[in-house]
Order: sequence, then C-alpha cells, then structure tokens
Amino acid sequence: MTAAVEARARAEFDVEIRQQTSPLNADERQRALRDFDIVLPTLGDQFDAGSFAAVPQPRCRLLANFGVGFNHIDVAAARRAGIVVSNTPGAVTDATADIALTLMLMTARRAGEGERLVRSGEWQGWHPTQMLGTHLTGKHVGIVGFGRIGEAIARRCHFGFGMSVSYLARSDKSPGFPVSRAESLTALAAQVDVLVLAVPGGAETRHLISAEVLAAMRPHALLINISRGEVVDEAALIAALQAGALGGAGLDVYEFEPEVPEALRQMEQVTLLPHLGTATEEVRSAMGHLALDNVAAFLAGRPLISPV
Repeated sequence: MTAAVEARARAEFDVEIRQQTSPLNADERQRALRDFDIVLPTLGDQFDAGSFAAVPQPRCRLLANFGVGFNHIDVAAARRAGIVVSNTPGAVTDATADIALTLMLMTARRAGEGERLVRSGEWQGWHPTQMLGTHLTGKHVGIVGFGRIGEAIARRCHFGFGMSVSYLARSDKSPGFPVSRAESLTALAAQVDVLVLAVPGGAETRHLISAEVLAAMRPHALLINISRGEVVDEAALIAALQAGALGGAGLDVYEFEPEVPEALRQMEQVTLLPHLGTATEEVRSAMGHLALDNVAAFLAGRPLISPV
C-alpha cells in the first residue's frame, strides 16, 4: 500500500501488513482466512474455491479487494463460507483509460521501437520516411466493454483525436457524444482501426479474443488490451502477429502474467507494459482508501460502499 494508506490502516485498525509484493501462496491464503477478521487481497492473490475449502470455519468475514477486478476471487465460494467481498471501482477509471491511450499512441507511432533505436546509439538522424506509423486522428476505434473505463476511453478518443467510436456491450449506451453499438464482436473487429478491450476478467471472457476474432481484424488494425490477460488467446495473437494479419498490439496485461512469451518480446510492432493501468500515487492511494472505507463500513455494521 502507499504510505498514506498504510498510515491510515495502522491508525484506525489493528493490522498486519505483509512486506513481500509476491502473491500469497496457498499456506498464506489459508492463514489469512483462518487468523484475520478482514483481508485486503490484491489481483495476484488467488482466493479460489480450494482456498475456502481448506479453511472450513474461517475467521475472515470480509475480503476487501484492492482493485476493481476480482476474477482472482471465487465470490460464490466466499459467500458459501460466509465471507463478503468488496472492490474499488471508480478510483481506477481515468488512470486505466489513460494507459489505453498510451498504448494506442505508442503502438500506432512506433514509440517503443523508436526509443529502443535511440538508446541503442544507432539512430542516424531524421529523414522523411523514417519509422512511419499510423495517424490516430480521425480513425475508427472499437471498444469491447462500455462500462466506466470503456466510456472514459471512448471520450478521450472522440474529443481528443476526433475518432469515430463503436462499442460492444449488453445494452445501448448514451455517453453524450456519438457512438454506435456493434451487432457482434466479429463485426466490430472487422470494421475498426483499433480494437480496445475493456471487459472484466473471469470465465465468461476468457479467450474472448480468439483466433476467429483476430482473423476478422484488418491487417493494419491494432489490438489494445488493458483488461485482463486471459481475455486474449495469447497463442492465437502471436500467430496472427507473426503472419502479418495485424498491424500491432499494445498490451498492459498477459495471459500467464508475469510471464511474457519470448515471441511477443521480440516483436517490434508490439508495445509491452508491466501492468501499469492504475500505477499512479494518487490512484493507488484512492484505491487503498476505498478499500479501507469498505472495512470501516463493515466494522460499523453499515452497508459496504462497493460490494461485489
């Protein structure tokens, strides 16, 4: 946690703060459920059904998740164990949308490749056809998922770059600027210059971006993923990129994170970030404070602010 969140936690509650940043292992997850009233897990801490089954009578009554995504927690199994779950939506919206635009710009304008060239010492100077990329202004962006983050991305694309916006969602959306709803994922993939993924993780969206969807995309199109790594069939993405079926990809998340395939790391047309979606001091503090707000509400017998 950030210093501000840690200071508040120590001031308001009797806390134990783990110093390692690696995910909890099975023994640590069981101890957390067995020995603590409330646990603040993060996205790497896999509280699956087995974790709850291993502790039949947990002391824990609240998993106050530090993050908006909660696909690492089996919420149904938690409820059966008498444990409620909260998350931190809202706090992450703008920062995650900003990273989507960062990836779009870096990939379209070959910024990562250009920086590597400069750092290598091999740059020979400007010339008229050096590292020509894609101009984003006026292009067509498709957004898969149109919740808070999807809408924030669309807003930046429309007002910042004059892009036309299409989206895929369960219902019609009216964000206050022109958007069009796609009939299907493959139809959306086939018509856009940039396809941005902004859906939750979990079983319903695993490999949503399949070989079939990638095949529908145009050869110059870019795929941007700021949702969860398993939303994309990573092997199919690598195959599509190697075949030249896509113009490039910008990824902040990976299917087997933190493992990133060598094939992706070797591709100049791919931008790779280390899961920076919410990585600002202000946002991580806001996330932590919202998690603690849920803790305070729970202990006071009030409704959770952001229950799952």
